[in-house]
Amino acid sequence: MIQDAVNDLYDNFPYQIEIYYSGKFKPYNANVQLRNNCLTFNLSKTWKNISREIQIGLVQELLLKIMKKRLRPKQTNTTNIQLYNYFMQKVHIAVPKTMTDPLLNASFDRVNQEYFDGLLETPNLKWGNGVNKLGSYAFGSDTISISTILKNHQELLDYVMYHEMLHKKEKFYTKNGRSYHHTRKFRNKEKEFTNAEDLDKELSKLVRKTRFNRFFFR
Repeated sequence: MIQDAVNDLYDNFPYQIEIYYSGKFKPYNANVQLRNNCLTFNLSKTWKNISREIQIGLVQELLLKIMKKRLRPKQTNTTNIQLYNYFMQKVHIAVPKTMTDPLLNASFDRVNQEYFDGLLETPNLKWGNGVNKLGSYAFGSDTISISTILKNHQELLDYVMYHEMLHKKEKFYTKNGRSYHHTRKFRNKEKEFTNAEDLDKELSKLVRKTRFNRFFFR
């Protein structure tokens, strides 16, 4: 599998390759490391039962990222990469929905009705503890995570929830081995949230206040 992935992209590939499946990763996550002329691919164990063609696309995507300043590829958008990206955009359909929270679910429902006509499927919803990262959306596990600092700020919570729901809806696109999530279309959609500019300022104030309190009162 690895050799087929390499041959589609490069001639005279000068690196050794290893691949491992691990239970330490979140579903469908993966990374690659280069050490002493050896490339080590670490894949979530959820990849084991996925088709060989899609796994080749994953490996090729990782190769393009780590090799972009070292080797010039023969191509950057193979059929396998297209299959991999299509899989990642659709995998949420089959992901079990086991995580929820009343406050997050209420926020999701409000935003869904107001901005998505109630059509967006409810993903896994959970709280995170970050300050620098107020929200995130994981395609592989179909999970929206929201920082706990927003628990007592409903309007800010809904705004961050909207941002992550946009990621779920708009997905991403790839070009030359790079994935693009915050596209011009995405940014324009983000501005459609009521009072978006003012809420951005309020979020910045809340983050600064939280950092100050955690530093001086820990």
